[in-house]
Amino acid sequence: MTSKRASARALANVALVKYFGKRDLALNLPAAGSLSLALEPLETITEVEFDEARDRDEVLLGDRPASAAFAERVSSFLDLVRSLAGETRKARVETANKFPTGAGLASSASGFAALALAATKALGLTLSEAELSALARRGSGSASRSIPGGIAVWDEGVRGDGADSFARCIAAPGDIDLRLVVGISDPGPKALSSTKAMELTRETSPYYAAWIETARAQLVDAIAAVEKRDLERLGEIAEHSALAMHAAALAASPGIAYWNGATVEALHAIRKLREKGHLAFFTCDAGPQPKALCAPADEAQVATTLAQLKGIQKVIRCRLGGGARPYALT
Repeated sequence: MTSKRASARALANVALVKYFGKRDLALNLPAAGSLSLALEPLETITEVEFDEARDRDEVLLGDRPASAAFAERVSSFLDLVRSLAGETRKARVETANKFPTGAGLASSASGFAALALAATKALGLTLSEAELSALARRGSGSASRSIPGGIAVWDEGVRGDGADSFARCIAAPGDIDLRLVVGISDPGPKALSSTKAMELTRETSPYYAAWIETARAQLVDAIAAVEKRDLERLGEIAEHSALAMHAAALAASPGIAYWNGATVEALHAIRKLREKGHLAFFTCDAGPQPKALCAPADEAQVATTLAQLKGIQKVIRCRLGGGARPYALT
């Protein structure tokens, strides 16, 4: 047989306890652990076909040739998978995100999680969930959390080779009922990648060390909140984590400002909703898209409030989703 083919689906995730800093760039090892939600329906579907007739990898993103930088990143990741499988064949990769790419909605997380599963399946590799999570991490740190899905904790780990830095699910979709409402204020790619922003913050922000210690403490508290099914406490931690992360980035030199006016207005609007008795809490990743963690009973009001803000172009209502899985193309 001259080709080997498989497809996979994975969801984007949003970190409630943020990941923003690396202890090892090459291995994508985090400076502190993080906690995230897998977001249904923010999905990536990826097909990988290894073919001995190919002399190079080909990468399509949304039915169009991917940029040279992204294609090189994908090819480098495939080299890791080929090394594990003792394979030399080049591949054709077709990947599609059903949400804006590169805009602070974790498209790299779902993308590399789907790629990791599809590529290993295509080459007949059998990896445990932990091993697959650690592999996906090599493509994008946050991709480790999209492998198990649900509410996932990505452990910082202590080993130099990163073998103990992977994500694990601590609550499946059926274990806890919550919602995340996303406001799209700018669907275009962000000007500064998360990796570059992390490094600039680590190198120049006077708040970086305090941020990492804060994140470590918040992770312990957030895990306890999930175990108690305490959405209010989890929301409080999530809002503070987002603000602390962006404060550290703003204090870098030059300062990193991902937010726009709509992001700021969303923060105030969500806090006003909370003052009126709605269980809703602000969060925002490395991008301008505001998000609100909320109780199911408050989802409709939160979505309506965000949609009415000037600068919010679209609202996406998300629920907790599962982990990466094989996908049957029709």
